[in-house]
Amino acid sequence: MTTWFNETLYAGFRQSHEIKKVLFEGKSKYQKVKVFESGRFGRMLALDGVVQCTEGDEFVYHEMLTHLPILAHGKVESVLIVGGGDGGILEEVLKHKSVKRVTMVEIDGMVIEVAKKYLPKICGKAFSDKRTNLIVGDGAAYVASTKDRYDLVIVDRPDPVGPATVLFSKAFYDNCRRVMKPGAILVAQNGVPHMQGPELTDAIRLFQKIWAHSGTYLAVVPTYVCGFMSLTWACDRDITDVDPRDIFARFDRAKLPALRYYNPEIHFGAFALPNFVARLLPAPKATKTVAAKQKKR
Repeated sequence: MTTWFNETLYAGFRQSHEIKKVLFEGKSKYQKVKVFESGRFGRMLALDGVVQCTEGDEFVYHEMLTHLPILAHGKVESVLIVGGGDGGILEEVLKHKSVKRVTMVEIDGMVIEVAKKYLPKICGKAFSDKRTNLIVGDGAAYVASTKDRYDLVIVDRPDPVGPATVLFSKAFYDNCRRVMKPGAILVAQNGVPHMQGPELTDAIRLFQKIWAHSGTYLAVVPTYVCGFMSLTWACDRDITDVDPRDIFARFDRAKLPALRYYNPEIHFGAFALPNFVARLLPAPKATKTVAAKQKKR
């Protein structure tokens, strides 16, 4: 008899994956943790019954949350990762030899240990890299107190429930801005617009209160069902306004090994938004200001 893993994240909808073998199942202080061999996507990590990453398609999500902002910035040496316990983002960041220091703050130590043991194809040897500063703790507390500053902040946040709710608050992003160097970029995952449209709208509206520029770009991750995954960004400059020749040159210099999704063409294409996604974004602050002046005239 076939056993199935059923994810019911969205009301009235579910996705199912065949379970070939359960490798780990436990409950940490924060959540239920499960790793299993699936019939289609290799090993899968689920937290509280929701798919987090799979060997079959993790490269899309992790490459797009790392290489795009790193190459858009051009001189990233220090990176802060909030969350990311599976180690996939950390592993991608460390592919850049220009990166000298990566601090990763993950609240759930069980997820890290499970990833090391059962998901080496995702995390590689990232946790043992000499550039990695791994902190098992509260990311919100860290950005509120640290004196360190970063060129890139990556928030690998889950859905806004339970202890993760703080990662959607203005206080948290005010503190993220505090730990960012001039010109630094922040990126965060923001769900699937087709199913979580208001979440994307709220995120950009919040970012507009803190940064001069913000927006979203897209990637298609098969196990994040129902279409595009939105990856939001914020910065004191417009990261879409980069000469394509610079991105191609930075990509060539980086000599990144065997990427499976990201390339310079994808870099620019990811910012092209379908109409239904574009309509979810609040108008940029500059546009609102111009409109207000015109109205007064």
